[in-house]
Amino acid sequence: MHIPPHDNHNKPIVDVDNPTVPLNYFNIVKLTEGQSFDYQVPGYETCIVPATGTVTVHVDDQVYRDIGVREVDVFDGDPEGVYVPTGAKAHFTCRTAEAEVFIAGAKFDGVLKPFEVRTKDLDKVQYGSDETKTHRRIAHILGAGCHDRVGRLLVSELFTVGQGGWSGFPSHKHDTDRLPDETRHDETYNFRFKPNYGSGVQMLQRVDNEPGDAYHIMDGSTICLDKGYHPCAVLPGYEMYYFTILGGLSQRSLKQYFQPTHEAQLHTIPGIMDMVAKFK
Repeated sequence: MHIPPHDNHNKPIVDVDNPTVPLNYFNIVKLTEGQSFDYQVPGYETCIVPATGTVTVHVDDQVYRDIGVREVDVFDGDPEGVYVPTGAKAHFTCRTAEAEVFIAGAKFDGVLKPFEVRTKDLDKVQYGSDETKTHRRIAHILGAGCHDRVGRLLVSELFTVGQGGWSGFPSHKHDTDRLPDETRHDETYNFRFKPNYGSGVQMLQRVDNEPGDAYHIMDGSTICLDKGYHPCAVLPGYEMYYFTILGGLSQRSLKQYFQPTHEAQLHTIPGIMDMVAKFK
């Protein structure tokens, strides 16, 4: 499902028990200096990630000061974030002229402890190549290094390297719990482009070798993925970024099932198995 760019007025774009991705939660909050935002999401653990600007975050009795280092856009440096346990009360205040803040969530019954993620704590990986049109880098905010501190939520930022090319290829899916081959993880993306008038396409092929759907994605587009193989591409001459939320049904570690038709391409893309191993 494609949710076009719009002013959500700080209301959830993907709310609790969303019919397409019930395991996910997503909000974008825009503030000016001194403004604050409060939220609490029963049944969902969340992560606060400034897209731009800096915020100070209060979670229950914990304070995390000056989270976020980017000024211009999401391409302007690495992310930071704060993990918010299931149902906890969170409060954040804008410390810069403006701030745009992502709130990512996943359904989880347990209650863990809050913590901050600074740029030095990120789990990074880069893979692909210009020759295979698959060159990209990933910054895991809640990645493998947080595995014992988070319930079901995976949060990452993905960037195309260079201009143009494919991401999420070889095509894969993760819509059915059938270990050891696959896990059920709902997934939500929010896209950005550089320059911001760039665009791309999100494919969704529900059955191998049968026609699927394609969505024209623009700066600010949100995509909700419930079922099927889902590669995406950016037009030549533009860079693409997408904020990624994964929520697991029965476990946090993601097990992707690669589309049989294209599985052989796993052996043509440099570093892709290292990428797969990081989604833990």
